Amino acid sequence: MARPAPRFVCQSCGAAYPKWSGRCESCGSWNSLTEEADTTAIPGAKASGRGGRVIELAPVKGDSPAPPRMLTGIAEFDRVCGGGLVAGSALLVGGDPGIGKSTLLLQAMTAIAKTGKTAVYISGEEGIDQTRLRARRLGLEESQVKLAAETSLRDILSTLDAGTPPATLVVDSIQTLWSDAIEAAPGTVSQVRACAQELIRFAKRKGTALILIGHVTKDGQIAGPRVVEHMVDAVLYFEGERGHQFRILRAVKNRFGPTDEIGVFEMREEGLSEVANPSALFLGPKEARASGAAVFAGIEGTRPLLVEIQALVADASYGAPRRAVVGWDAARLAMVLAVLDSRAEIGISTQDVYLNVAGGLRIGEPAADLAAAGALVSSHFGVVVPPDVVFFGEISLSGTVRPVGQADARLKEAQKLGFKRAFVPPGVSPPKGLEVTPVPTVAALIALLKTFR
Repeated sequence: MARPAPRFVCQSCGAAYPKWSGRCESCGSWNSLTEEADTTAIPGAKASGRGGRVIELAPVKGDSPAPPRMLTGIAEFDRVCGGGLVAGSALLVGGDPGIGKSTLLLQAMTAIAKTGKTAVYISGEEGIDQTRLRARRLGLEESQVKLAAETSLRDILSTLDAGTPPATLVVDSIQTLWSDAIEAAPGTVSQVRACAQELIRFAKRKGTALILIGHVTKDGQIAGPRVVEHMVDAVLYFEGERGHQFRILRAVKNRFGPTDEIGVFEMREEGLSEVANPSALFLGPKEARASGAAVFAGIEGTRPLLVEIQALVADASYGAPRRAVVGWDAARLAMVLAVLDSRAEIGISTQDVYLNVAGGLRIGEPAADLAAAGALVSSHFGVVVPPDVVFFGEISLSGTVRPVGQADARLKEAQKLGFKRAFVPPGVSPPKGLEVTPVPTVAALIALLKTFR
């Protein structure tokens, strides 16, 4: 029998090559190709699908019941999942080390176990004593969650098949597991893909809700092949700074609910607690308002959210002006600065600019352009924006303000939190009790802000 040809797999993106090279042509990573066994070629496999069973083809029109949900008792977590866990589904949770992934899932498994369902927590990074110590610190020493510390995939599946299938299963983390059918080290592309595939097959067969914890790379992406993200039903990212007490759980993929949904938590000594009103969390005190602050009425998934955008414009200390951005797109800031300088001629691009989104939230929608421009203009002219004003709108390269979606939900959230005025794109219908001021261009925005002097 001929020896199979060598196969070199990139450990960053999963691309395969017939020979080794110093740089991956797919993702550009250096020294990331390692030789692995080719698991795709199965000896004796048929080239065609003849001889297989005939599957049933269903019409598009028809009634399909919604999948039953399993509530974890943590409302923010259930919200991000789309209303709770679905039996037979697979979730992938990623986040920086120490951000609180294990803490959150241990709390969720404890809440599920209280309902009488079986919850299993398998750790490949910590021993049982370490997991018990965390549970004791969180006040969960009476938890009915079943614990195990194992990295062998064969032993894990044999244990789960021996008894009643659990309702929920947490694996912490997928990068620590290894399969003896793959000749590769744990954490490599082949091992991660094979272990994830076997666990997902078990979850689909037994109706277990599977939650996989994944490591992240330096740029915040889940480590390992991107094919794992395509295999699971939902991908959740746990965001936040270690020195900051607030954490944000964000859904970037969800087959059973909306994407870009967020859940907000606060890290305390007793664990992660839910934040009932996230908008109040991301807003600074109204009594201590200074120039360079503007409130943005945004949408995260299906949730309207108000957040304060802070800007500081100062004279450049060196020849090239400095740009520092936290929580927003740096390219978007450069575009807004260019529009303000070109269409309004205020000369802001020659100064140092610092922009920050309060509370550690990361904003990605273009509707924040008008609020960012308001904060920049406020700091540039030293004008204090009144604390009862909110902004939203997209700025085009021509300097005009374009309309954005879900304006009614944004205005209702602002009104609920006590805001009285809103600077919005033209054409937005004002709700009762809220004054709406249309802002057609950035020049009109500057003229409106100068009236607050």
